[in-house]
Amino acid sequence: MSEHSNESTSDRKRKEWRLFLFIILLFFPLLSVAIVGTYGFSIWMFQLIMGPPGPPG
Repeated sequence: MSEHSNESTSDRKRKEWRLFLFIILLFFPLLSVAIVGTYGFSIWMFQLIMGPPGPPG
């Protein structure tokens, strides 16, 4: 029984490391690009409708 629980612990640690690397190397960078891109797109659309910022003409 002890050997079986050790194997499942090592498998669990391996899965946790894979998930950690996936989150750090793939998910967070893609999420940050999506957030910045959405913010930039919303500002671009706002300026397209309301006009560029500046003093009143």
